[in-house]
Amino acid sequence: MKYVDEYRDPAAARALISAIARVARRDWTVMEVCGGQTHTLLKSGILQLLPAGITLVHGPGCPVCVTPLEQIDKALEIAARRQVIFCSFGDMLRVPGSAGSLFDAKAAGGDVRIVYSPLDAVNLARDNPRRQVVFFAVGFETTAPANAVAVEQAGRTGLRNFSILSAHVLVPPALEAILQSPGCRVQGFLAPGHVCAVTGLRDYERIAETYRVPIVVTGFEPVDLLDGIRLLVEQLERGSAAVENQYSRVVRTAGNPAAQDAVSRVFEICPRKWRGIGEIPASGLRLRAAYREFDAEVRFNLAATGVAEPPECISGLVLQGIRKPHECSAFGIRCTPETPMGAPMVSSEGACAAYYLYGRQ
Repeated sequence: MKYVDEYRDPAAARALISAIARVARRDWTVMEVCGGQTHTLLKSGILQLLPAGITLVHGPGCPVCVTPLEQIDKALEIAARRQVIFCSFGDMLRVPGSAGSLFDAKAAGGDVRIVYSPLDAVNLARDNPRRQVVFFAVGFETTAPANAVAVEQAGRTGLRNFSILSAHVLVPPALEAILQSPGCRVQGFLAPGHVCAVTGLRDYERIAETYRVPIVVTGFEPVDLLDGIRLLVEQLERGSAAVENQYSRVVRTAGNPAAQDAVSRVFEICPRKWRGIGEIPASGLRLRAAYREFDAEVRFNLAATGVAEPPECISGLVLQGIRKPHECSAFGIRCTPETPMGAPMVSSEGACAAYYLYGRQ
């Protein structure tokens, strides 16, 4: 298949591994930001094939993983209400809050439904005028445009029984928080191509210039990632700190202006707490005042709460690239996909899930 098979080609992969080995003269630690990249690296065995001096650590680019416990608990509180249809993408249903998951809420009688688009939730609200329909709006800049369009459509059609519980987060502020951390050992980033397809490269160029750190935007197939690692190591070896776009078949420098406009019409930037990390300034999106009536936290008068993470769970350290999943004492024993302590063990983009599926041997 065009643009898939050629990026999984073993010969091309071997050539890139050889090229990385030729250019790498020193030890380097780089972070792949996105959980989808992490899963490809583990599934394809790339981590074992790289030169010994090239270390990849795993970043916070899994929106399910970084959704804080408090937001999960708010979702559970809403889903327990009899008049509510609570809608979510499927990967959120097994993520543990402080008192269970959305699957548990469904088992207890809550009307929790998996949808494939926020517009599915809008249609449910139209078809069920006597019920409140809430969509769990989780994601990075990639999913924000569709959620913005859903809110706009609800406003245009006069739907007063639709709202969203926003847990949107932004990638660049998280990268800056990692770079500012005293324990940071990241020397370069593989940036997420799908996010950059929406946002463009401007914020990443600012980070590269400010922190003198190279960034390569990549896709998600093995050859994409190996090519991105090669470009990143070449920059590190020559002391460069620029943004390179390996994923040029999808990403444009300016991103997607129409998507950016939709987001800016509906959302505004706000502080956001990240699960296991803490609050990062200007790292989230909330509804603007003109659309506040569609904010589920306002509609259901949900109070802010503070919830402690399980003390044994090190997912926050994993998401910052400080530790790896197998370094957790609970990994694969007390924390499994069936009995998760943290979201990275159950998310389809979670680093702990990737290690459990592909890295245990």
